[in-house]
Amino acid sequence: MEIRTVGIIGAGQMGNGIAHVCALAGYDVLLNDINQDALDKAMSQIDKNLGRQVGRGMVSEEDAKAGRDRIKTTLKLPELGQSDLVIEAATERETVKDAIFKDLVPHLKPETILTSNTSSISITRLASRTDRPEKFMGFHFMNPVPVMQLVELIRGIATDEETYKACLAVVEKLGKTASSAEDFPAFIVNRVLVPMINEAVYVLYEGVGNVRSIDEAMKLGANHPMGPLELADFIGLDTCLAIMNVLHDGLADTKYRPCPLLTKYVEAGWLGRKTGKGFYDYRGDTPVPTR
Repeated sequence: MEIRTVGIIGAGQMGNGIAHVCALAGYDVLLNDINQDALDKAMSQIDKNLGRQVGRGMVSEEDAKAGRDRIKTTLKLPELGQSDLVIEAATERETVKDAIFKDLVPHLKPETILTSNTSSISITRLASRTDRPEKFMGFHFMNPVPVMQLVELIRGIATDEETYKACLAVVEKLGKTASSAEDFPAFIVNRVLVPMINEAVYVLYEGVGNVRSIDEAMKLGANHPMGPLELADFIGLDTCLAIMNVLHDGLADTKYRPCPLLTKYVEAGWLGRKTGKGFYDYRGDTPVPTR
């Protein structure tokens, strides 16, 4: 089937980025959230990011305006039911995602493809609780969505070839590159990336190095653009912990045990940039290490 309309659930950092790139690519987008403030902030962020792209000569003013005009917002989840493709980008908790799909499924067209932007949760398991496991798959964008070129496409055990090809065509129309992954915990990128971050937290926990020395070592010694603790703050420490728990529970291997210090930071509400404090304190002009 040809995808013309895209419904997006969740107007946070990932959701607004997905709305941005889909609208620029010519899709009519309906962005949903349970909170009007979140929708207002999302549209403000989209305007800001489009303006930045225009300023850098990446997008013309006409294309930016046309893209912006293709995005509509709603607080009513059932209104997404007429979309050709739905991308769920809500918080990384399986119970939340299950509840969303339960509420949405009765309103979907029979041909609608249902996808999740989950970074780690089983696609097969999510799909099994819907009425269309063959039309369900993982559609995992990288953050920040307008900048990052990769999209992981994850097939559940029941996902059919037509659904995969339709989603692959969307990725190509967005001007991004698809990486096909099998449905195992955390897929490809986060299966490799987040355990590295967790190990960096262990290095900090054990006193091998402090925050600054660990990040500088990996930037200058391994040519990483961001240190692992700086990256953790950017991703969100709660998200990193959630992914480690999925890996630990799903693969039953002690090498995926979340570092106790990561758990402690999350318990303290120090989640990184989004809360103003994580492995760095962002409340001043310059980020300052917290350890």
